[in-house]
Amino acid sequence: MLNIQDNDIIVQLNSKDIERRLSLYQVFIYLYERHRDLLNDILQLDNLSPLSCSAKKAYHLQGVVDGAAIYVTTNLCDNQTQTLQQPQHIWTIGRDRSNGVFVDDQLLSPHHAAIQYVEGEGFFLIDFNSENGSFVNSEQVYQPVRLKDGDRIRLGSLSFDFFLNQTCRILPTVTGDKLKNLLNYQDIKYSSDDTVKIPLTHCYKINLESEKLDLSAKQKSDILDLFLKSRT
Repeated sequence: MLNIQDNDIIVQLNSKDIERRLSLYQVFIYLYERHRDLLNDILQLDNLSPLSCSAKKAYHLQGVVDGAAIYVTTNLCDNQTQTLQQPQHIWTIGRDRSNGVFVDDQLLSPHHAAIQYVEGEGFFLIDFNSENGSFVNSEQVYQPVRLKDGDRIRLGSLSFDFFLNQTCRILPTVTGDKLKNLLNYQDIKYSSDDTVKIPLTHCYKINLESEKLDLSAKQKSDILDLFLKSRT
């Protein structure tokens, strides 16, 4: 008798599981047909653990206009920040290694999109009729769109921030007196040309081979406390 009841329960559970799976499948089909970009986002989130989400690196691409020099800096290539110069001022992005910005992402087309600088106009995002589309601030783009500082770009499952740098300021020299007041050090010596000289009798050890301060965690904390006190 117990075996029959157990079998009935198992049948009911299997039936509910089938209904649940069928319902999820219908939702999947609906999203695939009407909101494919949203489905891609959901699938990517499903593949990420909470640990990997918290440790996920923030990607960026910055367009720089420095006089006659036009270039971009980005950490999209091999997770390392690089300066990329291109004589035609166009940087292609895709999963094919021939791209200026190569990213090994299966949701990227081989030649997905490009960032192009147009003289007197600025930087533009151009989509190459990619399979999964290109988006600026969650809006899909079909024509070249001019980029603004702080725009959020998504290509396939790859998302990054775009920054624009068109100005450069030369800051005044920081004098020895200002440095002394800021750091609140009493035993740092300053030469006539305002360069800092730290005596060997300083309370923090100096590594002569590397010419770097060898500080403990407590010493670093003390320096930070001094800096914060000087700011307040």
